[in-house]
Amino acid sequence: MMREWATVVSWHNGVATLHSEMKTSCSGCSARKGCGSHMLNKLGPKNAHVMKIASAEPLAPGQRIELGIEEKSLLSSALLVYMTPLLGLFIVAGLFQMLFHSDLAAAAGALLGGIGGFIIAKGISGYLGKSASFHPVILSVALPPDALRVETD
Repeated sequence: MMREWATVVSWHNGVATLHSEMKTSCSGCSARKGCGSHMLNKLGPKNAHVMKIASAEPLAPGQRIELGIEEKSLLSSALLVYMTPLLGLFIVAGLFQMLFHSDLAAAAGALLGGIGGFIIAKGISGYLGKSASFHPVILSVALPPDALRVETD
């Protein structure tokens, strides 16, 4: 189980809006220039990801919760996202090369196959996203920020 801490932004009618910070190890890693995760994080929000998750227990803003997602779900999602466009690229490029006997046709087929693979991956991910195993679950809930008070003399 992959675990991550998030902060509650709001809770309304059984749905919690969460704010999850990006790992600080990303900025200190020496493999940043060749890392896909670092490049994707640069495209999105700079330091945070906002998500909504169902929670029957009322949560207070500022409260920390631990989320978890199965490794199997994470790995199968990554396999779908990376391999479907790659397979589409190779299959359609090979098919166009076989039919038209031209490198230009093979390049056009590779482009079409890659784009088609992305479209197929998006459709499959929408279908898989409805499965409960692909959603994060709440593993533990920390105390609300106002539950503890420390007094010093």
